Amino acid sequence: MTIEPLRHINVKGFNSVMFRRTYPEIIRPGGAWDEAMGIYPLVGGMPRSQGREFIFPTKARMGFGYLLNESALMGWKSAQIPLIMFDQLETFTERMFFYMTSRNRSSCGIRSYMRCTANPEPNWLGEFLSWWIAEDGYADMERAGKMRAFVRPGDDLVWADTKAELIEQYPALEPKTVTFIPFTIYDNPILMEIDPGYLASLQALPFVDRERLLGDRVRGGNWKIKPSAGKVFNADWFEIVDAIPEGGIACLYFDFAGTEKKALSHDPDFTAGVGMVYLDNYFVSNLFHQQLGASVMDARTDEFILNFVEDNLKHGRRVIVRWEIEPGSASLRDSAARVKRLTGIDARGVRKGEDKLTAWKPLAAQAEIGRVKVLKSAWAKSFIGQLHGVPELPHDDIADAAAGAFRALVSEIGGPKARSYQG
Repeated sequence: MTIEPLRHINVKGFNSVMFRRTYPEIIRPGGAWDEAMGIYPLVGGMPRSQGREFIFPTKARMGFGYLLNESALMGWKSAQIPLIMFDQLETFTERMFFYMTSRNRSSCGIRSYMRCTANPEPNWLGEFLSWWIAEDGYADMERAGKMRAFVRPGDDLVWADTKAELIEQYPALEPKTVTFIPFTIYDNPILMEIDPGYLASLQALPFVDRERLLGDRVRGGNWKIKPSAGKVFNADWFEIVDAIPEGGIACLYFDFAGTEKKALSHDPDFTAGVGMVYLDNYFVSNLFHQQLGASVMDARTDEFILNFVEDNLKHGRRVIVRWEIEPGSASLRDSAARVKRLTGIDARGVRKGEDKLTAWKPLAAQAEIGRVKVLKSAWAKSFIGQLHGVPELPHDDIADAAAGAFRALVSEIGGPKARSYQG
């Protein structure tokens, strides 16, 4: 997309804009602005960093914009842009995209058009491109690259194979045409040569992300896959072991709740605690899972914590205890009181600032390659069963506690910082 505007830089009055969702995505190292700085000056483009645009000798312009939210669309209300480009269109809303098509107009002699890139996402964009996607979620290679046309006589789009069909049916409407071309990392040999580790990073992603961002070697990423039972975690990934070796680091992580089960039909959240030991692999050693009222929760969980610490010290392990702090002053007070009660233990509350699915993914990635093992016990099947069932089960507290224990251990052993690969 950085190259695309160069087709028209000798046309006076031509201008184009490349959109990212946020401003930092434009200016971060290796981002759109850096790419343009390596190319446009070679053909006469002069950068104007304040306006984030390049001006060429013919006064043709190439700019970079962002749409943080839908209210930002009003800033483009009177724009006239012959070439509009969206980088990672799946991150934008449907309204953003279709509103900007109304700004896609030209008076310079270049017929207005749009170019977009996207990673698969089962949102409005996946529905928009559904004709090009096969039932299994990958690109239908017999349809890839074929042009289709649509009009919008009401709220819904009406599609046809040709503009002529739509013009005959809706003579007052001018059809727009769309095509979709799948692309994979294997189509980019230069990238693979420069950064061979990028493929390994994609292959190491958790299953759902790997299917979207890597997918099939020819047909690209999967547009229909969603987190569901057996796809975030899978029961087959967990080996049940008879014992855990001596030594290592042990962590007990709690996800606290405070409502007691009072009737058969009453189903409040559980207080869940997961004990995990790191010894090259990650061993799930303990599980606390009860629906407790606030009046008894502290006493029972404190007893469980003290027993966990004592047992793991006997096995020559360093022990840490962590729990999630919920937003609000009450949770902070409870956390401080718990730390005081556990004097002498490396125990403290931590904030969890990410959504559940994001928090589960690092643990899921290690489980898939066989590094998460579960101690043979009366609770082992319950532990594995809940992880296999998320996010479709009514409760996911065990998964939250397990992910918290894993995250705490990785922090203690100095694991690598997470990196996000997109597009």
